[in-house]
Amino acid sequence: MAGTAAPAAEPPGLETQRREIEALVQHHELRAGDSWYMLERRWYDQWKEYVETGDQNSSSFPGQIDNTELFEDLESYHLKDRLVENEDFVLIPAEAWHKLLAWYDMLPDQPPLERKVVDLPSTVKVEVYPVEIFLCLHSDMENILTEQFSRADAIHTIQKTMRKLFEVPESAETRLWMKSSDTSCERLRNIHMTVLDSCLSSGMTVIMEMRNADGTWPSSRPQIMRNSVDEQDSYRGQPGVCGLTNLGNTCFMNSALQCLSNTPPLTEYFLRNAYLEELNFTNPLGMRGEIAEAYADVIKQMWSGRHYSVVPRIFKTKVGHFASQFLGYQQHDSQELLSFLLDGLHEDLNRVKNKEYIELRDADGRPDQEVAEEAWRNHRRRNDSVIVDTFHGLFKSTLVCPECSKVSVTFDPFCYLSVPLPVSKERVMEVFFVSVDPAAKPVQHRLIVPKAGKVSDMCTALSQVTNVPASQMVVADVFNHRFYKIYQADESLSCILDRDDIFVYELSRGAVEEDGDELVLALYLRERSHYREYGSSNSNYGTSLFGHPLLVSVPRSQCSHEALYQVFLQRLSRYVRAPDPSEEVEEQEEAEDDEEEEEEEEELYKTNGVNDGNGHDDEEDDSDKPGTSKREVDGQGEGSESEVNQSNDSEEQVDSTVVNSSSTKDCRNEDGTSVESAVEDEAPDISGSQQTRRMPSEDDEEEEEEEEGTRLSPQSSERHPKRKCCPAKRSKLLFSIQAVNSNGTTERSIGDGSNTFSFTSQPYVAIDWDPDMKKKYYNENEAEKYVKHPSMEIPHQQTRVDLQQCIELFTTVETLEEENPWYCPNCKKHQLATKKLDLWSLPEVLIIHLKRFSYTKYSREKLDTIVDFPIRNLDFSGFLLRKTSSSGEPPSRYDLIAVSNHYGGLRDGHYTSYARNKDNGQWYYFDDSKVTYAREEHIVTNAAYLLFYQRQDKIRQPTLPTPLDSCSSLTHSASGVASPNNREDGATSCVNMETD
Repeated sequence: MAGTAAPAAEPPGLETQRREIEALVQHHELRAGDSWYMLERRWYDQWKEYVETGDQNSSSFPGQIDNTELFEDLESYHLKDRLVENEDFVLIPAEAWHKLLAWYDMLPDQPPLERKVVDLPSTVKVEVYPVEIFLCLHSDMENILTEQFSRADAIHTIQKTMRKLFEVPESAETRLWMKSSDTSCERLRNIHMTVLDSCLSSGMTVIMEMRNADGTWPSSRPQIMRNSVDEQDSYRGQPGVCGLTNLGNTCFMNSALQCLSNTPPLTEYFLRNAYLEELNFTNPLGMRGEIAEAYADVIKQMWSGRHYSVVPRIFKTKVGHFASQFLGYQQHDSQELLSFLLDGLHEDLNRVKNKEYIELRDADGRPDQEVAEEAWRNHRRRNDSVIVDTFHGLFKSTLVCPECSKVSVTFDPFCYLSVPLPVSKERVMEVFFVSVDPAAKPVQHRLIVPKAGKVSDMCTALSQVTNVPASQMVVADVFNHRFYKIYQADESLSCILDRDDIFVYELSRGAVEEDGDELVLALYLRERSHYREYGSSNSNYGTSLFGHPLLVSVPRSQCSHEALYQVFLQRLSRYVRAPDPSEEVEEQEEAEDDEEEEEEEEELYKTNGVNDGNGHDDEEDDSDKPGTSKREVDGQGEGSESEVNQSNDSEEQVDSTVVNSSSTKDCRNEDGTSVESAVEDEAPDISGSQQTRRMPSEDDEEEEEEEEGTRLSPQSSERHPKRKCCPAKRSKLLFSIQAVNSNGTTERSIGDGSNTFSFTSQPYVAIDWDPDMKKKYYNENEAEKYVKHPSMEIPHQQTRVDLQQCIELFTTVETLEEENPWYCPNCKKHQLATKKLDLWSLPEVLIIHLKRFSYTKYSREKLDTIVDFPIRNLDFSGFLLRKTSSSGEPPSRYDLIAVSNHYGGLRDGHYTSYARNKDNGQWYYFDDSKVTYAREEHIVTNAAYLLFYQRQDKIRQPTLPTPLDSCSSLTHSASGVASPNNREDGATSCVNMETD
């Protein structure tokens, strides 16, 4: 110790002492971080008097250095308050102090008063009174110690002091918290910052927290734990075999995390705490180390072996904070998250603190080896992290100008390879063909059509199978018992999703010809409720759609109520039974006193049951739900009958297109009277303009109230006072007819007593059934039956390609697009040059991104092609330009270690992952919080999206034996974590990889 050191040498002469000390004191500048020492003013003055006398035997000899007057007591050696420089003490630089100490020594047990020079915002000065801080452990907040630290000390100094005082082992991972008087705590994240920069002041408390054995921190354990504390503490499982809870559409994040978690070099880097010394808190391109710390917390919990499932809530919050596109709980792309995460980890762990500017040079004819080495050196001068060490490779980019043949060669780093998939020009579609023959059941067909084709191409393909002219077909998307959209012949097939329920209706020739005498009506089926609408002041009854809608051709001359009723009855004859003669009723004119009662009974069949006069629809309309769900069908073989179950899910909104046909026809009643029937716009035949589907507005209803509406009920004409006639026998009416909008709801009340149905603005008609009549005469089972065409029985051969083919496509010469031209330095203008990418060097872990989502100017689709990728021995030697001459195993062979899967389509889906545990070599299937064993033969599917390969020379052998019960089912799932209700729409059910 400096205070007890014996004199090292004989002191020089007194004049020499005086001259040396005065020179050091007067000319020594204050520099931040330097040490100065406090000397009691009385002792220093006596020493000056002693050396000035020049007599070594003088009575003014000061003796040993004595600072007694500066301390409050000689037990704690606590410095007195409010000491004044040059009155109570003087400050001398460290060099002068050490000379005096060597010449005169110091009183025993008295500590030297070393003080640091601090750089304050306005001045640089010696810190006489250091910061006095209380220290304690998070696990024992009562045991508080007091220590003093200079404002120039690093937080790391406090950490080392606390480890020593509280006997914390060096192997324990710790973190520090700063607690002020208002009880708020803040993390001291950057241990290389000074006490001053960390805003630590006297009276504050620094708390040391040690990570738990299960990877969690004591302070955040209540937020992170998924199960009860006792259950988690008692669980011991294979490290790394741990699920991740779905927080709400976060399966994309869970899938990417599982793949990275099972990347051995990255996980081992975090498990051995190597990241702590490389956290970069000052990188302007980074996230202040927060992403790296949050990721480390997740990895340590997953690899503690003490969790069934981990809740990555804090990690999700951090990601959303630094990348706003991941805020909230929308579905995202796992590759986009992986790209952000790898870049964020790289910048947070970048060993380069100050990036220098480097001017890139073109090859200019130099050898590839020289240019590549220069490019890689330049890259490492600015980017040096575990991410670069593990994931970064180099490819060669060659651009050739089409005009001057200038060749530009550059070498660029990459973190993953995005390889294209061969795109098929054809598409398989499943449709239901509805014949004009009422007795024929719908037939399900599987058609092969051009992927970039139009609706007319699908009709042509169907025409070849059915022998029905394509011109007599109308294609419609049916959803929720209504027409979601009626397609025009020239519309693109890309508008139709695979999950859509597509019906193709055959029409008569008269309905499609320009001068045809038939009108096409869209027919909906509705059922009235038994009870009157609640709160309605009139006799309205609610209705609900059921069954499948139809497109019916109606002769323009048959617009009377009776004629339409017979047309509809005949069209539905396959599953609607006509009343027997014994069920006929005789309608006679009743006495006047019975007339009101009869009107009330008939009102049940007259009312439209939809509009209450205030613009309110009884029927709940869910047509605004986007999209449709593909029906589930149970086939029994060729020609078998099956039932169609229509889904009520909806995923996308599509504008409906209907056809305008403007003409006026005279319709004659059976008695010969002529009634003008305006058959106007929006008839859904095969030509005309488009109209956007919308809900009825108040303005529409006000306008339509002025128009006359016709209620299709023969009783209405019989009740007319001028049309009373002799009693007549007639069949009982099974249903009534109502004009509706495209959603199947009524916009206005119709019941003017006319005997002719007037189409003013509605091509849609609904037939309303009383529940009792529907139950008696409508055969619901028969209505749902359909026939499978033989084409449905032929197994659909899914396209398969090899991974090598995709890599070849990646290295194929291509011409730049107009939106992305290259500036030619010779031509001095932008050119659509040819571009070729070649692989030069590959990283230890190679990530291959299969570009399943195809986006062009004309279409968007997901490619379900099966890519055959090898589990072992993926050889890149044929694709690498740089040839190695090393003996033994070449460095271009890779083994698969993880796969990220995507099930579903463009707008929705579900992500899972396969991964190989680095410790026991066993494959596992991760589906959010569920974990099951997996077999290698199940890994290659059409859902594979991201492939993780590790170079064989870097793979170490498993340290644990493979589980003996790997063929039995293993499921780790915390209760309530992965219920179907938590799954995203379109997600597939969890695949059990053990049972077939």
